[in-house]
Amino acid sequence: MTTTHTWITGPDAAAHAALALAPVTGHRSDGHGPDGHGPDGHGPDGHGPDGHGSDGHRSDRHGADHTVDCHRRLRGPYTGVGALVRALVPAAHAADPALPRAHTIEILTVAPELHALIGAAPATLTALAVPVERTRLYAPTRTRRIAHGITEFLHSWARLAPGGAPLTLAFTRVDEADHTDQEFLAILLRRSRTGPLRITVHTRGDGGDLPGELRGALAEHTRCTPLDVRAGTRPTGEGRSRDALARAFVASDCTGEDPAEREAYDALRAAEPDAAVALHEGRAAELREVPGAFLGALPYHLERGSSRGRAGEALREAADFAVERGFYHALYDYGVRGREFTDPRTETVQYWQIATKATTALAVLGQYEEAEDLYLDLRCMFDEPGLHLFTGYAMAMIYTRFRSAENRDHRRAKAAINGSIALASQWEDREERAFHLTFQQNGLALVEMHLGNLDEALRLVELGMERLRTELGPDQHRLHKSVLVHNRGKLKDALGRPEEALADFLKVIEADPHYPDYYFDCADVRRKLGDPRGALADYDRAISLSPPFWELHYNRGDLLLEMGRTEEAAAEFARVVELEPDQAEARASLADLLLESDGTDAVRALVADGLRLDPAQPRLLCVRGMLALRDGEADAARADFDAALATDTTLVGALAARAALAHEAGDPARALADLDRALGQAPDDPDLLYNRAFVHAAAGSWDAAARDCDRALGLPGADRGELLALRSRCAARPDTAPDVLEEVS
Repeated sequence: MTTTHTWITGPDAAAHAALALAPVTGHRSDGHGPDGHGPDGHGPDGHGPDGHGSDGHRSDRHGADHTVDCHRRLRGPYTGVGALVRALVPAAHAADPALPRAHTIEILTVAPELHALIGAAPATLTALAVPVERTRLYAPTRTRRIAHGITEFLHSWARLAPGGAPLTLAFTRVDEADHTDQEFLAILLRRSRTGPLRITVHTRGDGGDLPGELRGALAEHTRCTPLDVRAGTRPTGEGRSRDALARAFVASDCTGEDPAEREAYDALRAAEPDAAVALHEGRAAELREVPGAFLGALPYHLERGSSRGRAGEALREAADFAVERGFYHALYDYGVRGREFTDPRTETVQYWQIATKATTALAVLGQYEEAEDLYLDLRCMFDEPGLHLFTGYAMAMIYTRFRSAENRDHRRAKAAINGSIALASQWEDREERAFHLTFQQNGLALVEMHLGNLDEALRLVELGMERLRTELGPDQHRLHKSVLVHNRGKLKDALGRPEEALADFLKVIEADPHYPDYYFDCADVRRKLGDPRGALADYDRAISLSPPFWELHYNRGDLLLEMGRTEEAAAEFARVVELEPDQAEARASLADLLLESDGTDAVRALVADGLRLDPAQPRLLCVRGMLALRDGEADAARADFDAALATDTTLVGALAARAALAHEAGDPARALADLDRALGQAPDDPDLLYNRAFVHAAAGSWDAAARDCDRALGLPGADRGELLALRSRCAARPDTAPDVLEEVS
């Protein structure tokens, strides 16, 4: 395998030595010295007090253009990506302000302080809501969208940056990175197979503890270079006092690899714990104004400082930020640590609030059994009404929403949410009672919807809307008011009232015009109402407001296909496959379109890659069978159609193709059986009716053939010439049968 990217494994010092000596076009301007620490004493990520790194210029020297340390202890989520973005965006903005502005959401998610340079992202009610009014969680896939957006920013900047040589990026200590950095690197490597980037990834180990997606990307898209443990070894502590060595270790945010520094620090903690605490306190003071440090190094040092209270506050601040941004892996970590620095007896509310941040993370990430256990523990510990209100709702959502479909328990969910509704109805403050009761009943509406009680779900939502309208001011809980309107629209759509659903979606768009999901739903309803152009405009608007979002491109491609704009549809499906290769439906739709345009070689590669990801994917097996038919390999084609139908018994294309093979083999009974099954799925497909008429005619069943022809002639899209010719044969009842079948995809 030919690749332009490198994976270095080995200790930090060896990695930095290898990176410094790597003969690439470009220079490192991130402030790293040979030991990986910047001269400003602000830790191993190479950033000065202002948090900004290199200036983006290049020259013909050794080393990467930009090297960033990904150790999550430094800056928490997006430690590496944030450092890289802070280094690149100022130069990109100076060269072409439109480039970073096109990725404002992604850039400000990983480096919020850059808003002063590039401006704020379009405001949504979700982003504007104060913490006590925030009732919406981002999907766990949001960080994938952010990763795709940053990847596309890097590709665009690399093509614009001066010098013309590839932009070389190095990411160190990736095995110590937060999930967000690791997810980003997996996507960056896969999407940079060709192009203007040269990437080096460093892990201290062999990658065995990395997430599967990143391990796969490293294996497929890099050359692995294990380094000798002795290579580039740093000098030991010779010539430095124990105190100096310990200070150096703390200055590295306790991530340094020099064994002498670590030993000196451990010895200081054992012999003079107060002195070690003072070092952590001093380092915490230095970090207070460093961008992103409040998510990583700052709480770490405060946890080892003199005040449990300040440590708890720092961890709660980090958790609040993480839940607002959808950083759920980090949120779980902050929740667990924050619980240790919050006293359940004297800080009861703070305790259960930080603890339930961890449970929220677990539920969103699919670890719902662990979340449920922790909720039960908290409910056993406290009789605090707020806790039982919150956890009753949360457990109901686990039962009705977060569990896998086969493990959901809507009855148990309803019991849990009814308990929370009872508590909310007794709330003393009138305005708080109105909000809590409405919020809980909105949760009950979801349960009722899952139980099939759509009218009752709609009643509950409308009851809540009226309550908030009459009991709260117009500027209170604007986000939740918009959520209720949106939910009413979805229920009306489910009840078969698309015109009313569209009115609700337009109303919520008026209130929250920069939230992309609303346009997605609006487009779906417009399609049902026969307004494809309006739906296309909605999809386009949603795409303009969101980081790359594969579902939008898939739906847009599907709509374009319906509109007969096949080349544009193929481009959308290709976009989906580039973003998320495991989206088999988009891959199969693209393969079908390429097959129609005779792009056989491209289809072979597309199908081979897809079946490598999912060997039993039925639509891709069907396409491979079609390719085998074109190659004259009937047995291989039949085997693929059989395999496809073993997984999906309703796959029309495979049934029709297998029927054609059966007919050619002289087995009309088997051909008719497959065509009957296909028409059971697509009763108004004129090509299928023609094919069944053809087989009936070939078997001498002229009346059955005539009935299929007559039925097909009344359908849109019918090939009237072929059907009329076959109908004439049926009337004449000749001795010879027709010899042309329609291809059905």
